Amino acid sequence: MTNGDPSGTKAAERRAFWLCLVGVTLFVVALNSVNVLTFMADNPGDDATGVVIGEATSAVSGLAMIWLPWLAVRRVPLNRRPWWRTLAIHAAVLVLFSLAHVAGFVLLRQLIWAALGETYDFGNWLERWPYEFRKDAVSYSIIMLAFWLVRERIVAAAVPSPASEPATFDIRDGARIVRANLSDILAVSSAGNYAEFHLADGRKPLMRASLASLEARLGAQGFVRTHRSWLVNAARVTELKPEGSGDYAVTLGGVTAPLSRRFPEALARLRGG
Repeated sequence: MTNGDPSGTKAAERRAFWLCLVGVTLFVVALNSVNVLTFMADNPGDDATGVVIGEATSAVSGLAMIWLPWLAVRRVPLNRRPWWRTLAIHAAVLVLFSLAHVAGFVLLRQLIWAALGETYDFGNWLERWPYEFRKDAVSYSIIMLAFWLVRERIVAAAVPSPASEPATFDIRDGARIVRANLSDILAVSSAGNYAEFHLADGRKPLMRASLASLEARLGAQGFVRTHRSWLVNAARVTELKPEGSGDYAVTLGGVTAPLSRRFPEALARLRGG
């Protein structure tokens, strides 16, 4: 029986995040320590206070912003199509990550140097930020790739294989459990913090769950994401009607769901049966 409780997937998400956070933290600490030791070896006798403060504040600020690439990978995995949209979204997050990282370590350095009775001047942002952005682009790409690879492996392992999944799904509607045959679930739509299940008999039970978590569990059972707010049972589709501008209306018995042009893989899947 397919369990509708997404806690297993959520636990896997948390495990993947903390594993990546620990790994990235150890890597950053090791890299920055090497930078400090290299400076001390190349400049014996020189005061390394500035270098230590610089490396430490950069690391702390970067780690504080690590949730940005994690959230981006969760919302837009690297294998999500179309590719240009995925790259555009991650490029925008990269800019935000870099600005937040630089602003964070500048603030920390100003506070630390002020506490030491001195001042810190970052310089002209228009001149300095492009240099920092190039380094942040490399860091973001490495972190994003690591997050994606680890998350794909851990979360995928938490989703039962299709061969072990019988044809029922438990919908936790408040205190009650509605056990529905998968073939009787025509579609699932987002309703705020809840998901509304559209059943063949006309019932519409609600379950407190995100559509993304349900997609992870039902995707292997033939359910297709056709819209940011809709999942449909591909086996129950009876009609695809063009709506203009590349959008479609998907008919499943007495339910009509939207198919956005932003989900071309869903259209190809439904056309192919």
